[in-house]
Amino acid sequence: MIRTTHFPILLAGVVAGLVTAPAAVTPALAVQGVETQKLDIEEWTVPWDATRPRDPFVDASGTVWFVGQVGDYVAALDPDDGTFRRYDLAPGTGPHNLIVDPAGTVWYAGNRAAHIGELDPGSGDIVRHEMPVPAARDPHTLVFDGAGHIWFTVQHGNFVGRLVQATGEVSLVEVPTANSRPYGIVVAPDGVPWFVEFASFKLGRIDPLTLELTEIELPRQVARPRRLAATADGKIWYVDYAGGFLGSVEPPTNTVREWTIPGGVGGRPYAMAADDRGRLWFVETGPAVNRLVGFDPVTESFFSNTPIPSGGRSVRHMVFDPVRRALWFGTDANTVGRAVVPD
Repeated sequence: MIRTTHFPILLAGVVAGLVTAPAAVTPALAVQGVETQKLDIEEWTVPWDATRPRDPFVDASGTVWFVGQVGDYVAALDPDDGTFRRYDLAPGTGPHNLIVDPAGTVWYAGNRAAHIGELDPGSGDIVRHEMPVPAARDPHTLVFDGAGHIWFTVQHGNFVGRLVQATGEVSLVEVPTANSRPYGIVVAPDGVPWFVEFASFKLGRIDPLTLELTEIELPRQVARPRRLAATADGKIWYVDYAGGFLGSVEPPTNTVREWTIPGGVGGRPYAMAADDRGRLWFVETGPAVNRLVGFDPVTESFFSNTPIPSGGRSVRHMVFDPVRRALWFGTDANTVGRAVVPD
């Protein structure tokens, strides 16, 4: 059963884009570190071939949910017994990402069908929250803010959006930089959403109350930030997919620091996450066998580098489960993977 919600929508146009250059920049550093630690990585082959399983999310029970971007489904993996459950979506949905709220409701981005879906796993019912304008055609990545909202990027539509979970009401903010391709998004510990502009050299943040959008320029105009992570100290971390850097932005001065990743410019860093110790993890997708790399901000060193057993082909998104102290990711090799991180 599929229902669709329609609401009168506040469309926040381009907010007089306060463009903020970093107050200070530390030059890029080439810190290779010792890279002595290898992680225990386990992968489960998804039973539906060539469906691009991606963007896993761990619910309160430990079930791992993910989408089949090419297969038009939402699925769940029980890592204890290796069984899968599948929920079919309408053909052409192109689900890109999902998140699961504490009540167990699954929210997914209908990337090819201009909606955010709300799936009840118990009944299989889906409520479709349509995008309010045709230009917002491709909801991309979703994140909770803990205050009853879902924030999301709209890559080719060039928006960042907010969905009120209780009502389904959607508000959109147009990004001032044209064709900037808003991509990865996180909510910082202070509740402020941050996102990257993948086709530009900028990060952005949105005031969660006023919806005012601020862009922050990175020091290198050739940078192409793709994914983000936030740490408890308030820093925002990003990977530069094009240049092969790991970087941090420290509010409120927006001081930027960068480190050359082990794979350098050919590393193509993509999926990333922060663990409960404030360490950063990302996947180098440039090598034929993708590599999961760990970085310790305290020692400023890359201390771990582990090949993905399946090769990965491309690992696009990753989450950290603090209860079980594990990173979860999907691969274009048609697997869902888990990497247990060290204490």
